[in-house]
Amino acid sequence: MLTQVEITHTVNASRELVFKVFSESEHLKNWWGPKGWRFTVSHSDFRPGGRFHYSQKPADGDVMWVKFVYHEIIVPEKIVYTSYFSDKDGNIVRAPFNENWPLETLNTLTFKEDGGKTTITAIVAPGASATENERKTFEESQDMVHEGFSVTFNQLEDYLSNGLK
Repeated sequence: MLTQVEITHTVNASRELVFKVFSESEHLKNWWGPKGWRFTVSHSDFRPGGRFHYSQKPADGDVMWVKFVYHEIIVPEKIVYTSYFSDKDGNIVRAPFNENWPLETLNTLTFKEDGGKTTITAIVAPGASATENERKTFEESQDMVHEGFSVTFNQLEDYLSNGLK
């Protein structure tokens, strides 16, 4: 059984709106990723088999590139994608923070609405090709994964409450 991290967060917005800000790059660039990092979209093709390629850069560090490949999209209920660290051309590379991080992670996002509020559930797991060492590194990094998504979801909440840009 593969190790996985599950994160849930509820925002005060309709499921359709929340799904929209997850699926459109003009919205994602305003809230996705670490707080205070510059986010640049290189390519966005939101469909099964499509990819999303972006860079993110902290004020005091190097650019990191990330690529998503979408597998399943059920509007407005679910997004399944594989995430990879990459170079600027989209070639898969090792994570800049840990050479034993899995080359790919499988991410499943679900969106459920109740009373005008939407609960987002993110499940993140090492990809099927992960080695035992990569799985162990992922397992040891669960707090980091949880914290990263929590910060990102808080930024989403701020973005939704401050009006879409």
